[in-house]
Formats: sequence, C-alpha cells, structure tokens
Amino acid sequence: MPVSDRFLQLLGHQLQQFTDCSAVRSLVVYVTHQGEEGRPTLMPVGQWPSGGRSLPAVGGDSRLRVPAEERRWLPLRDQQLLLGALQVETDGGVWPDPLRERLQAVALCLTEALRFDLEQQRLQRRLELQEEQVRLLVHQLRNPLTALRTFGQLLLRRLDPDSDNRTLVEGLLAEERQLNRYVDAISDLVQPEVLIAAAPQPQPLLLPPLLSGPEGQPLAEPLAPLLQRAAATASLQGRPWQGPAELPHWRGDSGAVAEILANLLENAFRYSPQGAAVGLHIARQPDGALALTVWDGGPAIAAEEREAIFRKGVRGRAGQPLPGTGLGLALARDLARELGGALELRMPPWEIDPALPAEGNAFRLSLPPGRPEPTATP
Repeated sequence: MPVSDRFLQLLGHQLQQFTDCSAVRSLVVYVTHQGEEGRPTLMPVGQWPSGGRSLPAVGGDSRLRVPAEERRWLPLRDQQLLLGALQVETDGGVWPDPLRERLQAVALCLTEALRFDLEQQRLQRRLELQEEQVRLLVHQLRNPLTALRTFGQLLLRRLDPDSDNRTLVEGLLAEERQLNRYVDAISDLVQPEVLIAAAPQPQPLLLPPLLSGPEGQPLAEPLAPLLQRAAATASLQGRPWQGPAELPHWRGDSGAVAEILANLLENAFRYSPQGAAVGLHIARQPDGALALTVWDGGPAIAAEEREAIFRKGVRGRAGQPLPGTGLGLALARDLARELGGALELRMPPWEIDPALPAEGNAFRLSLPPGRPEPTATP
C-alpha cells in the first residue's frame, strides 16, 4: 500500500461526511504511482461508499480520466507535483456552492495529509538506510580496534617493567578502550529499544548513556588517560605542557566531566599557535567545589567572540582555516550546566592562579561538591 494506515483513517473520516449529501453518488481517492516504464498511474486507495467494489488503476489512456457531466476530478497537487486525485461522481448538473466548497476543502485536506504521509515514508526509508549503514560501519570499526588492542598488549609484554615506553603503550591501550566506548555508544543509538527508553526524558540526552556516568565514579579514572594523551600531544607538537600535581578526589558523573575536558584540551592544542604552552589547572574551593581550568598561552580570543564561540556552529576567526564543527564548546557548556556547574572563559590565565601565564585564554569548569566516598562494608 503506497500510503500509511493513519492516512487511510483520515481519508475515511473525510469521505464519510458526505453520507448526508444525496447529490454525491461516490468518491474515490487515488494516489500517483510511477509505473515500471516511468509512466504515472493513479492507484485507488479509498472510496465512499465502500460497497466492496473493485476499482481499477487509472492509466494515462483510461477513459475514466476524461471529465464527464457526472464525473469530475479534483487534483491533489503539491505545487507542480501531482500527488493524486479525488474523483467525484454526482447526479450531474452544476454543483451548488456549498457542495463545491466542501469538496474543495476535502481535496485540500487530503493533499496536505498525503504530502506529509509521503514525506514521512521517504524519511523513514532514509533513516532505515542510514541505520543499516551505521551498523555496517560499526561492525567494520571493531576489527581494526581489536587488532590495535592485540598489538598493544603484545608490545606491552615485550617491554621491561621499567621501560620508559610502557607509559606510551598503556596510553594507546587506554585510547583504544575509549574508542570502543564511542563505538558501543554509536551502536546503541541505532537500537530502537534504546531510543524508546530515552523518550520519556524531559530533555534530550547530551551524551549517550555509555559516555556519561556511572554516577559516583571517581574522576581520577577517566582523567588519567586524558592527561597521558595531552602530554603525548604536547611532546609531538613540541610545546610545553603543565599538568596538575595530583589527580582530584571527586566523585560524580565523571564520564561527562571527562568529555568536557577532552573538548577543551583538543581546542587548546588545535587553536593555540605552535609553541604556546597548554595546561590543566585544578583547584579545590573552600566549599568542596572543584575548578578545572584548561589554559593556553596563545593570543587572547577577541572580545566580540568570547560569548559567541559557546553557541553551536560558531567558530572564532583563528579557527576558520582549521577543520572543526563548532560544537565542542557548546556541548561542553551544556554538559557543565547539566552537572550543576558552569563553564566560562577567563583571561588571562594569571587571574585564576598567579603561577599561570599573564597572556592567553583559560576555560574554567566549575563543579559542585562531588558525591561522598562510599563507606566500606564490614
């Protein structure tokens, strides 16, 4: 059937209203169907009265297309595209104005409903195709990730316990685990039951469940591989890196916090000029709140851009020649607010701590006090 059940229900209600009109003998609704040779054919999808009679399709050479005194056609047209037609059979003669207006109103209603119905079907087919392609890509991604994990584990076994390269290999394995989390999250997004389970949420989830939580996770766990990645990136780019002296003792939605910091660190390494220092500063507030600041020693962001860069799709002038989507800061600020915290741009970094550079940019993430440490069971 070229139309949905919902459209057929609407069609039935629209045609049923003519039961009190003795001048109308029958109504038939057709939709346009492209035949095998590309010739459009009108396929019947509904009629009144139902009667059980079999209705033939109406081709280009059908005599039914020819208007007659007792049979007229009202096109269901979306601009230049003929979606279908409403065939009206009456006792003949001139239609009274009330009948003509009622039939035109029904034709208009069916046109809009048919247009939305066909568009919904087109989008559904496109969504199904995209989901199939995503499943295929996820399946293919798992193969090289598995190979990376295997090679990394083999390489780690061949290194001496005190080798300086163990940290690099452990960092590679940590990144492979993080990539697997992203692949799992993408795989879950195309599962219908996951989307249905998330539907009652009053706000859309900013991160898939696999990338946020679990609640109460120590921040040090996802933060350690992030710092390893940052140190390796700084070494590769030949720039100074200043990490925190120790990892913070904070519990909460550490997965979301790690996503925020990952976006901020990526921006710092991508947009600050070559040779500029990058760092992460961590400070505990007197009330137990936590402040994590990703800073760089590059030129200050222009005043007119300092709030605009937090909007989705907006990028500063310095980032225009570089690849990017302009989503990182918007996502980071939304996540920070969802955590009960805030993300703001401060400059220069020296304002946050006198030990930081007197020039540059600092993105400070403020978090509320974390969850208490779990009590040990006897």
